[in-house]
Amino acid sequence: MTKRVPYTGDEKTSLHVALDRHRDAVLWKLEGLDDEQLRRPMTPSGTNLLGLVKHLGGAELGWFCETFGRESGPLPFDFEVDESSDMRVEPHESTADILAFYARARAAADTVIGELGLEDLGTSYSGNAVSLRWVLIHMTTETARHAGHVDILRELIDGSAGDHNRS
Repeated sequence: MTKRVPYTGDEKTSLHVALDRHRDAVLWKLEGLDDEQLRRPMTPSGTNLLGLVKHLGGAELGWFCETFGRESGPLPFDFEVDESSDMRVEPHESTADILAFYARARAAADTVIGELGLEDLGTSYSGNAVSLRWVLIHMTTETARHAGHVDILRELIDGSAGDHNRS
């Protein structure tokens, strides 16, 4: 069942559900595809479905955990070696590895969201003070943007279209 942003919910709940809707849409678009389809480069830059999920996992850990001084755990990429490594799935990384990384990132982010207030401040990777509210808005936008990419890539693979599970 697709989550709905509450029409009269409090701000924090509404922002969190909005983020969750797009997170869930990303995972829904992967259902029924085999490993080759999930890894298939679909653009000249090599963008693929699993790479987008890996990127989103890194973004969740960076924006929610690192920004607010929380442990992010090991990352399956190294920006110092290759700044686009978060978008690439390496041959040794399984689909299960990437999905588990995204699940871990979501859970860690959800913990931060649950523990902090919307006005609580952290420091972004660029050194700016940012509130949890700003991070929730930013990550909802980022996830929605990539959910759209995932939707287009899925349609190119097998013709399946739609941004949310309608059941």
